[in-house]
Amino acid sequence: MSAPPIDLRQLAARESEQVEWKQNVADIDDVVATLCAFANDLPNLGGGYVVCGAQEVRDEHGFPRLVRTGLTASRLKEVENTVLARCRDRVAPPLTPLVTEMPAETGDGRILVFTQPATAAAHTCRRGRDGAKHFVRVGRATIEARNGVLLNLLVRKGAMEPWDRRPCAGATERDLDLLALRDVLNRMGVAVPDSRVEDFLSEDVALSPFVPALCVREGLTNVLRPRNFAILLFGRNVQRFIPGAFSLFSVYPGTDRSDRHAERHEIAGTVIEQARRLQGLLDGQVSTVFDKHDLAAPNADKYPRRALYEAMGNALAHRDYELADPIRVTAFADRIEVLSPGPLPLGVDPVAFTQGKAPPKWRNQALAWFFNRLLFAQAEGQGILTIFQTMQDEGCPPPIFVPSDFSVICTLPAHPRHVLMYDIQQAERTVSAGNVSAARTRIARILGKDPANIRGWQLFAELQHSVGDIQPLHDMVKLHPDAVIELPPPVLIEIAGALASGSGPTQSCRDVSIQLILAAGRKQISEHDLSRAAFILISLGAFPAVISLGEAMVAANPSWAADARLLSLRAATLLNAANRAGNLARDVALTPPERDSALRSFEELTARAVNLFTRALNAQADEQQHIGARRGLELIEFLKNQVATNSVQRGDRDT
Repeated sequence: MSAPPIDLRQLAARESEQVEWKQNVADIDDVVATLCAFANDLPNLGGGYVVCGAQEVRDEHGFPRLVRTGLTASRLKEVENTVLARCRDRVAPPLTPLVTEMPAETGDGRILVFTQPATAAAHTCRRGRDGAKHFVRVGRATIEARNGVLLNLLVRKGAMEPWDRRPCAGATERDLDLLALRDVLNRMGVAVPDSRVEDFLSEDVALSPFVPALCVREGLTNVLRPRNFAILLFGRNVQRFIPGAFSLFSVYPGTDRSDRHAERHEIAGTVIEQARRLQGLLDGQVSTVFDKHDLAAPNADKYPRRALYEAMGNALAHRDYELADPIRVTAFADRIEVLSPGPLPLGVDPVAFTQGKAPPKWRNQALAWFFNRLLFAQAEGQGILTIFQTMQDEGCPPPIFVPSDFSVICTLPAHPRHVLMYDIQQAERTVSAGNVSAARTRIARILGKDPANIRGWQLFAELQHSVGDIQPLHDMVKLHPDAVIELPPPVLIEIAGALASGSGPTQSCRDVSIQLILAAGRKQISEHDLSRAAFILISLGAFPAVISLGEAMVAANPSWAADARLLSLRAATLLNAANRAGNLARDVALTPPERDSALRSFEELTARAVNLFTRALNAQADEQQHIGARRGLELIEFLKNQVATNSVQRGDRDT
């Protein structure tokens, strides 16, 4: 049979698993072993090529280039005959690769190409005096298939049944729990009379064309033995026969394993019992946080149950049970990790798998069939895609899959609202403990995630006020001005109070504090908040801002314009500010311009207070409110007399 046309440049562009370059063909046994590996085709690429008399190199620019040195006529014939003879005599079952001759760069040489398609058999090869070995292609190397690699090869070629279908060594039909079998059959909708459940232990009875009978007769001893999947599903003592078939569920209160206190559950029994127990434990990790400001989704579950169940079901159904390691489900404050022992099944593309785009592939097909029927996992390989979709629908970050040679880890991040709540709790603890640096870092992280987080701003204001260092709070407000303005009035006033605290806030801190209070006044503010806001402005000596606060409040609360009690409250606020301004006007430690400015503020504040008290007297109100307004007017007159007397005395001294 003649080989199809071959383009060496196309071969050079192929993946390394498919092409082996042999410039001098120093070891013909290596050529034969590589052809055997291509026939075994573990990577499922369809076979490969061995090119003799050519080499792939890199030029000075790093690009691939072919060097076609070629083989002499005698050497070419020697290599061809020897390779074909050894493929016939030393490979079992024998191979007959296709042979193609191609021109070299010079006329005195030829290139020899062996083409070996993949076959349906698992071939062995004898090199020198070595015994027969299976060879496979891994990257650019031809290696001997051992242990798990050999097992995968034999299963792939049909030389050995998959692990879950093999008879369980040492087990007999007496090791199956018929009550557990009946329960599963009932859940699957299979009606079985009381006396007929034993029929399913026969090697001739199968529940489906897609799964074998639960038991198989051992050829040498003729003993009826349960298959591995039957022991996993219905065994009386599963761990006796399959030591690694158990699960560990751990809960850590923090975000890593450094916490001293953790919850740990060791879960044995059948995989069905483990699945039920794990479902209950996972349900304990699903809590709901309500956010009244999020009208679209006020309730947010920490994790979608369906994603948790799928991750757990996939781990139980598709793990490598030949390993003695357990499944590990670990819950942290911000995520849940599900570790499934063993690598991905052979033929699964790791990149496509991590993106949820890998086609269906089962390691334990019979076990997976039962899990699908019992609704522990999705059918037709949709479990990973389901996890991605349900996490997205719930508003959680996407799952993270990390496959390795030893395990597959699925990480399900918690809903951001729950993570934020945990961060707030940790920040509250650090603030209470007085750990300023750690608290500041945690609060900054909270506000970085959610600049409008009310509790975060409250904690920051509390922390910086307690330590007397208000500059970090000032800088954070400047960093998120739009989010801060949207905060409720009590929080704005609390931040403003922290910025105004201390013996000498900077001018920028004073300005920001005043801006926040005026922003609070433009909203629906309470009487208590008005008193707090006015006190802060008065302590800053921001008398014009006190007036502006009252005007903003009336604009936001029109009912305040005619209510006697509220008119008196506004007037009392102005009166307090006037009292402070009057004291400054009498302070001999101030410069004359500063005293004059305070005097002008006093006069404007008292005039506005008189107006408001007078309006309160003229409004409909009870006698007690009118008495309060009259006393306010009397106090204003008293303050005016004090300031006037002090001004005359100061003028006499100046004269």
